[in-house]
Amino acid sequence: MPATLSIVVLLLAAGVVSQSLWSPFSEHGWFDQVAYGLPSFAEGRWWTPLVGTFFVVEPWVYVPTLLAFAGMGYLEWRRGSLVALRVFWLGQLFAILATALFVFALQFTGWPWATGLAGVIDVGPSGGAMACIAAAVGIFAAPWRQRAWVLVFLYATVSLLFLGTLADVEHAFAILLILAIDRSFRVQQTTIPEQRMLAVATVIALGAIALIVLWLPTSGPFGDTTPEPFSLADALFDLVVVGFAVLGLRKGRRWGWLLALLLVALNLVTAVVVGLLLLLAPGELAPYIGDADVALASGVLWAAFGVFLVATRRAFSLWRQRPLTQGTAPVTVEEVRDLIRTEGGGTLSWMTTWERMRYLRTETGIMPYQSHAGVAIVLADPLGAPDGHATSIREFIDAAERNALAPCFFSASEATRSAMPDGWRSLVIADDTIVDLEGLTFTGKAWSKVRQSFSRADREGMTFRLTRLADEPFAVRAQLQAISEQWVGEKELPEMRFTLGTLQEAADPDVRLALAIDPQGNVDGMLSWLPVYGRAGEDGAPHVRGWTLDLMRRRDGGFGAVMEYLIGSSAQAFGEEGASMLSLSGAPLAHEAGEDEGVIGDLLGRLGALLEPVYGFRSLHRFKKKFNPRYEPIYLLYRDEGDLPAIGRGLTQAFLPDASLRQLASAGLGLVGSARTES
Repeated sequence: MPATLSIVVLLLAAGVVSQSLWSPFSEHGWFDQVAYGLPSFAEGRWWTPLVGTFFVVEPWVYVPTLLAFAGMGYLEWRRGSLVALRVFWLGQLFAILATALFVFALQFTGWPWATGLAGVIDVGPSGGAMACIAAAVGIFAAPWRQRAWVLVFLYATVSLLFLGTLADVEHAFAILLILAIDRSFRVQQTTIPEQRMLAVATVIALGAIALIVLWLPTSGPFGDTTPEPFSLADALFDLVVVGFAVLGLRKGRRWGWLLALLLVALNLVTAVVVGLLLLLAPGELAPYIGDADVALASGVLWAAFGVFLVATRRAFSLWRQRPLTQGTAPVTVEEVRDLIRTEGGGTLSWMTTWERMRYLRTETGIMPYQSHAGVAIVLADPLGAPDGHATSIREFIDAAERNALAPCFFSASEATRSAMPDGWRSLVIADDTIVDLEGLTFTGKAWSKVRQSFSRADREGMTFRLTRLADEPFAVRAQLQAISEQWVGEKELPEMRFTLGTLQEAADPDVRLALAIDPQGNVDGMLSWLPVYGRAGEDGAPHVRGWTLDLMRRRDGGFGAVMEYLIGSSAQAFGEEGASMLSLSGAPLAHEAGEDEGVIGDLLGRLGALLEPVYGFRSLHRFKKKFNPRYEPIYLLYRDEGDLPAIGRGLTQAFLPDASLRQLASAGLGLVGSARTES
């Protein structure tokens, strides 16, 4: 960033030469010769906009000034040195000259604020730096662009209305110049959740400003204010009203929008009345109307917010929370099963038939999801013909956002990732481990551990049985229940759900069980396999193309290599039946993040290491390598990083719906303790 660093170096060098780095530059004798402003132009000092750029009026001002050059640095990094220099100097010169012309025109109105600014001179590069910040915001990726623009507008407007210095006017002109050139602030083109989020952020900011200006002195275009005595009742009232407006706007409720409009109307009426009173009888009525500048300045801010609310009114059309299925015929689990058998599905599609799932019927299929913590979480891939997945995805996103839910797609395949709308993010959360059954013989060194499990099973008289839970006698079912309860009892948290089944899901007639029985009739281990359907043939007969591993349970003190034995025997049996693949599923948080997966990928990797003592996901991933699988990525798909905290809460509730606060707290303390021990 040579352009940015060069200007910073010149700025610091000028500070050393002028001693303004440690003493106020405004007290130097040659301050008038380099400072720009209307008096300088009136006296013919035309060089001041160029020279005055490299000086700062007070030593403490160097801190915000140097920080502001981060915007120029980012702009130069993204667009090059020439663009950054052009934006800086264009913004600096335009801000200085436009401000001088603006003040020159307004001083003839007799406005005290304008008359005061007409005699002020200033130094500093803040106009150009602000132009670079605005230009940098314009190249942000959506939706951060609109969010950053709102912050820039709030800063510029609040500082102009409540401080009103010459620099604040220059900042406003610099921002308006960039906005007129790149036109990147387009609120109506943002998504519904983004419009709601911007409304919430703005009303919170306006509420905070209303409280702050009551207790801090201000000086702006409409006059000076003095702090008022603290009133707890007034503060609580403002907090309650703003809090209700925030709650309604966040959920997209029409009543929240109307309440926000009521706040806009009240502030506008107050500003208009105060303005009329000051115009009609400024001297006589001034003592009775309080701080007029606060009322007028607040009126301007709330008026701008009112324009935003009207422009985005369609984002706030809900009177109450509605299920996504409203307006369509309810989807039954049997219908979902029939659709999977007819059109096929992915390795996790059969999990969408489990309890707690909800369904949205779309034009081209069915979207299976769960709703938690304000998030609509689609499990696996859309159901239906593959060529209709993109349509189903768009319809689901629209339905979720209309109902104030953040949509995301969990455990999605590459095909679903490719069908997502432009701008959606993806994160690899696991690797699906696929074992191809065609030609599988377990020969060679790579399969030695599986062969060893077969040999040991023969020596110990183990028997493999591929069955269904309902076909087993009561004694076997009781053993399976006991094994499962023992496994769960060793955990600090309840059984995980959502993508992890229990014996309840294993009782499905479509699910197969693999059992290892010792010579005494004891069950040493069990697996449950979910069907993976391919598209039905021309005769309409369902076609099972593979099986997905779900439950893995073993008896304490039983056959040591029971899992290798069960998986290997299952692979042989399913291959003989005509299946083409087995999915050993993906261990959550066991994916090794690559260099291109960024900070979030690295964070998930650290989280996986932290959870290893509790759930052993990474150990499970290493175990599956014994079967020489190929890997297919499993994704979390989300709109932007701002949704990730809510998605994290939603997934926690989906995976642990029965966990109590005490259990979560206990597990959290255990994780912290184990992390400290390892470190």
